[in-house]
Amino acid sequence: MKIGIYFCNCGSNIAEKISSAAVAAAASSFPDSPYVKIVDFICSEEGKLQFEESLKSEQPDRVVVAACSPRDHEATFRRCLTNVGMNPYLIQMVNIREQIAWVTEDPAVATEKTIAAIRGAVCRVRLQQPLEKKQLEVCPDALVIGAGPAGMKAALSLAEAGRAVVLVERTPFIGGLPVRFEDLFPAMECAPCMLEPLMGDLLHGDHVGKIELMTMAELIEVTGFYGNFIAKIRRKPRHVALHECIGCGECVEACPATTRNEFNSNASERKAIDFAFTGVLPNAPFLMEEICIRSKGVECRACKDACPMGEDVVTLDEVETTVERRIGSIILATGAGLYDASRVVGMGMGTLPDVYDALQFERMLSSTGPTGGEIVTSDGTAPSSVAIIHCVGSLDEDHKPYCSGICCQYAFKFNHLITAKLPEVSITHYHRDLVVPGKEAHALLQHAAGNKNSSLKRYGSIKDLAVTHGSNGRLQVSATGDTSTADMVILCPAVIPAEGADRLSSLLDVSCDSFGFFQELHGRLDAAQSTLKGVYLAGACQEPMDIRSAMLEGMASVGHTLAGLQPGRMIEIEPATAEVDETRCAGCRLCVSVCPYHAITFDSERNASHINAVLCRGCGTCVTACPSGAIAGHHFTNEQIMAEIEGVLK
Repeated sequence: MKIGIYFCNCGSNIAEKISSAAVAAAASSFPDSPYVKIVDFICSEEGKLQFEESLKSEQPDRVVVAACSPRDHEATFRRCLTNVGMNPYLIQMVNIREQIAWVTEDPAVATEKTIAAIRGAVCRVRLQQPLEKKQLEVCPDALVIGAGPAGMKAALSLAEAGRAVVLVERTPFIGGLPVRFEDLFPAMECAPCMLEPLMGDLLHGDHVGKIELMTMAELIEVTGFYGNFIAKIRRKPRHVALHECIGCGECVEACPATTRNEFNSNASERKAIDFAFTGVLPNAPFLMEEICIRSKGVECRACKDACPMGEDVVTLDEVETTVERRIGSIILATGAGLYDASRVVGMGMGTLPDVYDALQFERMLSSTGPTGGEIVTSDGTAPSSVAIIHCVGSLDEDHKPYCSGICCQYAFKFNHLITAKLPEVSITHYHRDLVVPGKEAHALLQHAAGNKNSSLKRYGSIKDLAVTHGSNGRLQVSATGDTSTADMVILCPAVIPAEGADRLSSLLDVSCDSFGFFQELHGRLDAAQSTLKGVYLAGACQEPMDIRSAMLEGMASVGHTLAGLQPGRMIEIEPATAEVDETRCAGCRLCVSVCPYHAITFDSERNASHINAVLCRGCGTCVTACPSGAIAGHHFTNEQIMAEIEGVLK
């Protein structure tokens, strides 16, 4: 067998530590006595041309390239082999730059290591077999998880480009958190008014036929890979037919069961069948089965009988369903939530009346909220003084060490709105650092600073603050060397990943960072891509951000999807996959349980496992797990690996 070794000097990166002459001399003792060619920069255009010309003239059966990391240029050199008519899997790369030259001080030792590594590669490459890539047509459609601002923008943009979109939202409504707000910083725009055109287009626009909206739904399983994912989605019963319901609310009036409304921050009650909140879209109620008296064994048809649109609108016998959809890419737009302020000791959250977190106060400010937009204390009177505490749980090693970035801006938004509704109320901001980036954000800060009834007090640590119940019945805010009273306290907690982010991370095999947000492929260069090809990030699921940034991230994810998955485009399937020898399979099914890509099924009739080569990614988990050695990994067989080890150790 004729084997060629191509040694790259890589300028001084390799040449100053490793002697190419010594490598060439040692090669004569390697199996099959391979020839050696020295190239200065084999990855350069001139170097690649020189490499290909040598391959044509020498016509080796196998090739070893000793250069840099395979992550950098293995694909490059495989293309060179293809260009000259060789199978691209008959090459083995040896990383002598990063793994030897850069980390070994003594040139003699570095050269000795290189000779051993190349000898191992020669022993291995002799056993490598030609593999052929398969081609598969991609699916250009997309799954968007989360119907907040970023998810809606992404779904509508994809639909406008002619792509079919499955939009999955776990709540009964679209719009995310902002539709529950009254105004948005920095320009104090009406949040529902601003988002309504987008929501209207999503539900009733020209491209609605391209968007399949699934509310009260969640992703439960994904198989496949970029361009060909199979998503399994579980849909909870709404018990109301969306397209037939006219949103009259007659069923709500008739319902006898009540509970607290979580979508109003539990500040109001709702019926078992009710709208999430006033003005919600889709404009239809949903039934909470666990609250309905039917769940307690009581026969009730009050909501169904009250519906003026007929028997088929309220469907009491509707059950949970699971559907499958084939898609090519996934956009995560699951948004964010707020840190539980009750976990911050001394803030009074959940124990003292008139202490609210930011979301609870947003609902109080909203005209569709529990107080109709009126700012009132628990006894129904307007407050004369309000304390706003910034950084509750942020910039704190005991809670969340990062700055959430948007809290100061919405705190000063609160200042503006409180002053507009109650001009004489006194407002005190307790803050650490003030963060108001952007060309418009300073206006709200200046409004607060210029308000004679507003004051800013800086504190060092949240441990220096305490909210207690004063002797006069009012709340008391104590800071280092300062104590003041307030009728109402508003806490600005850290922004954290939305509920369920960790489950999706595990389900999709997409990494999360140390803070629990989805990890970008690169925080600066590829912030819209996740660590898994074909899964993109949009909005606050990757870090705290405002609506403007979320919309931009949504469009960035759309750009990746449109560029990468075009109708009729073919993608190549990597042939380095695993295969089961059915004659040796013991039927233990251990491989089925360990496969992270769900590529393995068990054939009961043949009593053997079967690997779907299209789904397999060649990770080798099943190969190592198989107790009977019935699974082989193409291009990484036991024989190839052992031969390489033996070659290195000679």
